[in-house]
Amino acid sequence: MTGRQLALAAAGVLVLWGALHTWQRRPLHAAPGVLAAEAPEQIDLDSPAQLQRDDVTLLTRAHFDATARVLSREDYRFDAGASLAPTDLALGWGRMSDSAVLDRIEVSQSDRFYFWRVKDYPIPRREIEESSANMHLIPADAGVRAMLDRVRAGEVVRIEGFLVDASRPDGWHWNSSLTREDTGNGACELVYVESLTIER
Repeated sequence: MTGRQLALAAAGVLVLWGALHTWQRRPLHAAPGVLAAEAPEQIDLDSPAQLQRDDVTLLTRAHFDATARVLSREDYRFDAGASLAPTDLALGWGRMSDSAVLDRIEVSQSDRFYFWRVKDYPIPRREIEESSANMHLIPADAGVRAMLDRVRAGEVVRIEGFLVDASRPDGWHWNSSLTREDTGNGACELVYVESLTIER
C-alpha cells in the first residue's frame, strides 16, 4: 500500500468507528408512561469523609441514590473537570420520565449545563425544574466507568454513591448542589458513583 492508500484506509476505519459509536449511543424512545416515579433519595452526612483521586480531594456531603430516566448525555475531554467527571447525564424522574411529557420538551447540554425549551408547558415549569437535573458523574472504578460509557438517552438508570465537593491544592474547586429545588449556576450535582445499573 502507498502512503495515500494507508491514509485513506485509516480514515475509513475512523469513519466506521465513529458511525458505530454513534449508533451504539442512539437514544431510546419508550412508550408513554412514568418510568422512574420517585425523586432521588439523599441522606446528608454529619461527618463527611475524604476521598482522594490523584491530586483531587473529594469531601462526601450526602449519600445519594437515584433512579431516573436519562434525558441526555454529554461527554467532556478538555475542561478542568474532565479527568474527574468525564460524563454528565441530564436525568428526569416523576413526569419528567414520561415520553408523553418529554416529547414536548427540547433537551440539550453544553458547557456542563442542561437546557430545556418548550413551545407550551406540558407540565408546570416548577415541576420540570424540580423533577430533572444535570449531574456530573465521577466513576468510582473502571467497572462503573465502563457501565457509564454504555448509557444511552432514554434508558432508566440507578445511581448510588455520594454527593461530593472537589478541590485541588491550586485552589480549583467544584461543589455539588445539595437540593433538587435550585436552578442555574451551581445547581448541578457532583456525584461520586459507586454503583451504576441500567434498569431497562
